[in-house]
Amino acid sequence: MPGLTKAGFGVVVIGGKLFVIAGYAADHGKEYVSDEVYQYDSCLNRWTLLAKMNVARCEFACAEVNGVIYVAGGFGQNGDSLSSVEVYDPEQNRWTLIESLRRPRWGCFGCSFEGKLYVMGGRSSFTIGNSRFVDVYNPINHAWGQVKNGCVMVTAHAVLGEKLFCIEWKYQRSLAIFNPADNSWQKIPVPLTGSSSTRFSFGIHDDKLLLFPLEEEPGYQTLMYDPAAPMGSEWCTSKLKPSGSCLCSVTIKA
Repeated sequence: MPGLTKAGFGVVVIGGKLFVIAGYAADHGKEYVSDEVYQYDSCLNRWTLLAKMNVARCEFACAEVNGVIYVAGGFGQNGDSLSSVEVYDPEQNRWTLIESLRRPRWGCFGCSFEGKLYVMGGRSSFTIGNSRFVDVYNPINHAWGQVKNGCVMVTAHAVLGEKLFCIEWKYQRSLAIFNPADNSWQKIPVPLTGSSSTRFSFGIHDDKLLLFPLEEEPGYQTLMYDPAAPMGSEWCTSKLKPSGSCLCSVTIKA
């Protein structure tokens, strides 16, 4: 990947192309919050530098909704918590600022449900506690709504089917499943296959949820959750085990 080494960036997939968005760059003595956006074409095996964002940011929420990319909140260049939101149109290669969040938000994540953008988790500032509020943006009327029900300090999330799967920082042995149809949450215990302190990163493969362990522990296997399996047989292990511990996993269908 071109550019400096980054953390706290966003990843979105549209039409078989991978978009890597902004983030915190620290490489060879250079440190700054980035506004750069790169696109990876999986068919051509080629990176392209796209139009820069209006606001440099890291640790923000991002998601694809109806063929465009939304980014919301995060940290700015001076370490300030952001409420600004912008949208990227791949056809025009242009970022446009839209209506801001109701409050600054960082360490949050975004996902798409029923043509709307959901922003969850994270915090509003260093002094204000974790947020359970869910901000919902409707592209039709260009307005934000709010749901007072959500997860806090989420360390991993993935959308599978019509549901959202999350793991919170304090509850690594429990899978939180959000159903947007009725704004309800369900908790599913995560089985032990090693240390109870192991944290996870998520991946999606063959309509199943993969739980990659973030700690290098001998004998620890990747867990797989199949929401379509009969009750009692949803969990199994997978031979898929990528190297490295700071994983950001996406699936690009050929």
